Amino acid sequence: MKTKLISVGDEILIGQIVNTNAAFLGERLFSVGIPVHKNVVIGDEEDVLLSELSDSEKNYDVTIITGGLGPTHDDITKPVLVKYFNDKLITDNKVLRHVRNIFASKNIVMPPVNAGQALIPENSEVIWNSNGTAPGILIKKNKKVFICLPGVPYEMKPMIDDTVLPFLMKYFADDLKLFYRQKTLLTTGVGESSLNELIGNVYDIIGDGKLAFLPSSSGVRLRINVTGINNEDADNKINSIEYKLKEKIGDYIFGYGEEDLENVVGDILRKKNLTLSVAESCTGGRISSRIVSISGSSGYYKGGVCSYSNDLKISLLGVKKETLERFGAVSSETAVEMAEGVRKLTESDVSISTTGIAGPDGGSADKPVGMVWIGLSDRKNSFAMKFLFGDNREINIQRSSQRALEILRRHLLNIKIEF
Repeated sequence: MKTKLISVGDEILIGQIVNTNAAFLGERLFSVGIPVHKNVVIGDEEDVLLSELSDSEKNYDVTIITGGLGPTHDDITKPVLVKYFNDKLITDNKVLRHVRNIFASKNIVMPPVNAGQALIPENSEVIWNSNGTAPGILIKKNKKVFICLPGVPYEMKPMIDDTVLPFLMKYFADDLKLFYRQKTLLTTGVGESSLNELIGNVYDIIGDGKLAFLPSSSGVRLRINVTGINNEDADNKINSIEYKLKEKIGDYIFGYGEEDLENVVGDILRKKNLTLSVAESCTGGRISSRIVSISGSSGYYKGGVCSYSNDLKISLLGVKKETLERFGAVSSETAVEMAEGVRKLTESDVSISTTGIAGPDGGSADKPVGMVWIGLSDRKNSFAMKFLFGDNREINIQRSSQRALEILRRHLLNIKIEF
């Protein structure tokens, strides 16, 4: 089987939005044994889409198009489908009622142009869109399948999982000879090259599987891909690779797939029935923002203090004036007193703090740009650790917040804290 993705939209070509749909589709299709062989992005141009459809009909079994299904003049996908397949548009009354109900539920008069959302090619099938007004379109021709979906991710993703994948697995059942599995392990606190050294001979671990290192400012994602002759064989292979990797680098693995470190830390705090507070200087509220982005965080997060100035460090957190005068704001002593101060202020069980020089200005020979002290305090002990993250302000803030949460995770799980 050969599969092709077509993403339609000038906004993708000019960099106005990032094409996350292609990444999602590639992962989902691969997971059911239908890997993507070609991925193209085109603008809102009729001739270009016609050319891509011709290429698809000649060379690919499955083509999935995202975007261009809206009600405005620049949404070209449906008109081009009608032209290419020599079809005509008809009204689907069930879709029309659905569109009207969406506007009625918001107490908005439906613009007449939106009635066009219910127009679909006569020789096609509707893929239901529960989260929006644009239905998906399914066209079959000579065992080839063309699937058109809205470009809005929160509309498209459920349509893939609920309808498209089950259909493809059934329709091409005789062609799916191999069983695919993919799993992503999330690591932080260790660089790509160091991680590679810790793992050792990769081929002793993965066998005939694949392992990809995907570094970012937050850590390194390890993507495992395997194929098996049946479901059990594929599961056994991927579980074996995961087990061997955990033996080598288990302390650095904090989660899987799309998990965030703040979610993982929140789950630990909830299970241990502990509360958290945060004192931030150089991260400017980034840690608190990440924590409260998780639903239910009010159950364990007491609050935070963003003490950017020394005056607020003194008045709100109780950092001693003498500490600041002797050691400076960017120091182990200040980080510890910030953590202790916010823990006492909020009466939390544990707290973390950050103070540093995010840059690009403000550094010195003794305290260069990128130097960050991260403190932690609980009811028994307090400590701080120093890091040098570099000279990019945004990356420094991101890495500082990530490292602070990772220190907290390791502390809560009694994992040795070393980087």
